[in-house]
Amino acid sequence: MIVLSESSEQIKPSASSRDLKIVTETALLLGCQLYYIPQDFERCGTAENALYHIPKYPQYAAGIWVGYIPELYRYKAIYNAATAKGIKLLNTPWQHQTALEFDLFYPLLKGLTPESIVIHSINECAKAGDLLGFPVFIKGAIQSAKRLGWESCVANNYEDFVRISKYLLTLKYCSRGRVIVRKLVNLRHNRLAPNGLPMGREFRVFIYNHRVLKYGYYWEGRDDLSKLSLEEENAVLNLAVLASERLNVPYVAIDIGQLESGEWIVIETADAQFAGFSQIPVIELWNKLKDITLEG
Repeated sequence: MIVLSESSEQIKPSASSRDLKIVTETALLLGCQLYYIPQDFERCGTAENALYHIPKYPQYAAGIWVGYIPELYRYKAIYNAATAKGIKLLNTPWQHQTALEFDLFYPLLKGLTPESIVIHSINECAKAGDLLGFPVFIKGAIQSAKRLGWESCVANNYEDFVRISKYLLTLKYCSRGRVIVRKLVNLRHNRLAPNGLPMGREFRVFIYNHRVLKYGYYWEGRDDLSKLSLEEENAVLNLAVLASERLNVPYVAIDIGQLESGEWIVIETADAQFAGFSQIPVIELWNKLKDITLEG
């Protein structure tokens, strides 16, 4: 398996850069062919220049890109440049986009995830608030602003709704011009994050071609809710596989959460190439990923 990594000593320390460093070191440890690529086209200009140092492979080989969530145009450019080198990234641009952008995967997951509405401007806030009722959870098409706390992603009234939506629409990397309004649900939890956000009972499942590779608790730290009974584990993994079948994206990360009622739901999905690992042992995940991709 060929790995394109954005890991660099110049990257500002963060949870994401830590995960990127770990997965890059894991790829080297497992004997993957690794090539470093820049995080943007600022200096190299084009995707072809970013991959200039990579030889052309005589037969197509499976490739995985590990880095930060790219803009769509950049994913397409790197995908095409890699294909020209004989490297097939695990997800096509459309599959990458489907797994990542909420308004694309939501129609495929209806009934498995809370009711949601997509809006493109502040003018649509009033209607969406009337349809779902308050409070509502608000996020961008790609990410929420939950790192800033509860008040940055939960609206209790119209004024909150407008404030949060305006902010998200200014963040191109979070929203890509769309705001997602979700019916607020209460997840089981024992802890609150330092910013006051409930740390709901949630698990991230990595899947390749509808086969579970590994899963782990979403939040860091010790938590009694991180332990699943056999029955609960079956419920989580079966729901994740069902979601992956509906999405039809080869390499996908699916977050599954438990409501206070005990029901399991899909929280969201992502292109697993760019997903954090939570409490998942990376070397075990990549061992399985490497073996399964070599199977063809």
